[in-house]
Amino acid sequence: MKITATILTKNEKKNIEGCLKALEWCDEIMVIDDFSEDQTVQIARKLGAQVFQHSLNNDFSQQRNYGLAKAKGEWVLFVDADERVTPALAQEIKQEVRKGEYKAFVFKRQDFFMGKALKYGETSHVRLLRMAKKNGQWVRPVHEVWETKWPTQTLKNPLLHYPHPSMVQFFDQINFHSTLHAQALRKEGVRFSLFRLIGNPLGKFLQNYILRLGFLDGTHGFVMAMMMSLHSFLARGKLFSLKDEKS
Repeated sequence: MKITATILTKNEKKNIEGCLKALEWCDEIMVIDDFSEDQTVQIARKLGAQVFQHSLNNDFSQQRNYGLAKAKGEWVLFVDADERVTPALAQEIKQEVRKGEYKAFVFKRQDFFMGKALKYGETSHVRLLRMAKKNGQWVRPVHEVWETKWPTQTLKNPLLHYPHPSMVQFFDQINFHSTLHAQALRKEGVRFSLFRLIGNPLGKFLQNYILRLGFLDGTHGFVMAMMMSLHSFLARGKLFSLKDEKS
């Protein structure tokens, strides 16, 4: 069964080569590029990837669904440019695809933050999908999820993630994604609440640092948990700033 790897990009010249080389075992590799201004597209084409330029329009789900529509493989693997599929994960993917018991698979993601491999915290994402009729679709503009009625299976080997080369870029990404999250919440009819402005960030920190054992990652785990808490606070704060605007 053929597997199409799909990567969403925007100015990823530092990451795209490593990502694509880790996907050479796939039958088809596609890059859905949000009109990058660096050499992302040229590098991707040089390495043999098909490149489709399509505007993100602040909606990651529609970008992923666009990739689904372009894919020719029976299975579609979604990977971000700053992620790497290890040989062990690739082998596991091929084994599970041959079995054909599930239509979607969840990957455990291992983050590398400021030079340290984090073993705990937020880790799970659906990334491998079977192109079966009515299997599902991507929903939500940000923090997008695969919506399907079919059960999913979690793979054992992790997907390696190398985000945030600097704290400045980490803050920039949190600022961007929290804005989209606030807009999505408003569109979904979620109203601002002071309780959630306080409670959600606190709950997010406790979930990542205590319940998911982030404290075992030391200072790096604490900083990561605080940043995810900040993301939650900014999203709710920005929702407050939107509450009086007309639709």
